[in-house]
Amino acid sequence: MSRLRWVALALCPWLSLAASAESSSPPDPTALNWVLPVRSARLSPGAVPPRTLSLPGMTPLFLVGQDAASLEWLSRHAQALLKLGANGLVVEVDDTQALRRIQTAAPGLNIWPVSGDDIAERLELEHYPVLITPTGLEQ
Repeated sequence: MSRLRWVALALCPWLSLAASAESSSPPDPTALNWVLPVRSARLSPGAVPPRTLSLPGMTPLFLVGQDAASLEWLSRHAQALLKLGANGLVVEVDDTQALRRIQTAAPGLNIWPVSGDDIAERLELEHYPVLITPTGLEQ
């Protein structure tokens, strides 16, 4: 099992049930209402300098919030994220309407509401939006 999967399961065990449902549609925000709002005390919107990582076998992962910069970044990078097979975490979101806006910015991508504090601590991140790949961080 990849490190990312272990991290995801540790952060949100309910994700394994949702992820195991082989569906090409994004998670339904109304079904996730019970986990909202999501807050990440260690993360805020801002610039992320590129950095090299060594996480072999990790599936690309991106972190976004409900802020305008995240929505614009997500819209601009949606096709590239799809090609990478990236999964998304919304690390700052108030409600189902905000989650739906985020999902609408990147149709076809799975984007889950999860606190990013553990990932921020482990990867020494302070800001989002960010793409985390096996070889590095980029914005």
